[in-house]
Amino acid sequence: MRNVDPLRDDRLTLVGLLFESATALRSQLDRRLDRELGLPLQSFELLLRLARSPGHHLRMSDLAAQTSLTPSGLTRAVDRLERAGLVERAPCASDRRGAYAALTPLGLQRIRAAVEPHLGHVEQYLTSALDAPEQAQLTDLLRKVRDHVNPAAAAAIPREDDDPARADDRVGA
Repeated sequence: MRNVDPLRDDRLTLVGLLFESATALRSQLDRRLDRELGLPLQSFELLLRLARSPGHHLRMSDLAAQTSLTPSGLTRAVDRLERAGLVERAPCASDRRGAYAALTPLGLQRIRAAVEPHLGHVEQYLTSALDAPEQAQLTDLLRKVRDHVNPAAAAAIPREDDDPARADDRVGA
């Protein structure tokens, strides 16, 4: 067996490329959304998750599990969206301690208007570098990694039904 210098381990290259790519992609998408639409990527992501959820609402705890935000960070982000009239909080009937974040009609209108420009940015910075089979493979691999490192995010995805044909309609499915 050959002794390999740990500094040359391919796993370091793999995780480094993943982090570099994700950081650069987030930075480009955030800059474009904010500059062109006045909507930071964090706000876009929260509105999109709500828009793609049944009833356009999610429990705050589920929304936190699906994002990289801490509970207090999510509270501050939802506060900003609430002040802008894009989101409202609603009590959870089954858990008095819990609350829902729900899109307002204005919030739904805002995210619908932002999706097409955002898809153009995604095409420019990500999908144009990959052919269709590579895009599908990357999606499958990232979902597998996400489910491994953050099973709470996968568990927090609301399920309207168990029809696999609708799986891609769900956020993060």
